[in-house]
Amino acid sequence: MLELGLKVFISYLAGSVNGALLIGQLAGGIDVRKVGSGNAGGTNALRTQGKRFAIGVMIVDITKGVLPVLLLPGLAIPGVGHDPLVTREWLVYACGGAAIFGHCYPVWYEFAGGKGAATALGVLAAAAPVVVLPSMITWFAMLYTVGFVGLATVVATAVVPVFLAITAGAEAANLIVFTSALALFIAFTHRSNLRKLVLGGATPDVSNSLLNRQSQKSR
Repeated sequence: MLELGLKVFISYLAGSVNGALLIGQLAGGIDVRKVGSGNAGGTNALRTQGKRFAIGVMIVDITKGVLPVLLLPGLAIPGVGHDPLVTREWLVYACGGAAIFGHCYPVWYEFAGGKGAATALGVLAAAAPVVVLPSMITWFAMLYTVGFVGLATVVATAVVPVFLAITAGAEAANLIVFTSALALFIAFTHRSNLRKLVLGGATPDVSNSLLNRQSQKSR
């Protein structure tokens, strides 16, 4: 179990390198947690700092989801080796989950990070690239329809295990379990967004969404 613990810990540390806060430091000490929504993620970075800043954030956050999944499961660490009790598949999921958790609760930044969407995208792109396209199509469709990034992210993540269950079934049982847990976690990290939607206090991120246009016509 030493291999599992060590690689999960390394993945968590990698995930803790928060893109918004790192780019903010490089850009002169900007802390996006003190502006806008206060969230250290790509959406708040885009709203408060602009596209170039947000692109840098997305690159960092997606990459730190990709690398632990691609590199660590097959890596033979000197003195540790490969544990025969730990399957490579579950090690992939454990490393990916740890990277996402690190993004949301980064040890380098007082455990105040983002909501995990970009890092989750990186993990899925590396662990199960077949789910990326349907997930992204769902995300864009939801964003165009309702205009809320948070809701689009929650729904796009929830679509993944459903897609796998329909297309792969029992053959992807472990991946379905992992992506189901991921969907629940992403819903949890976006709970404030969902609460605002339920209470009617949310402002659309996309002003010309289909729902917003219909709402304006009805006034």
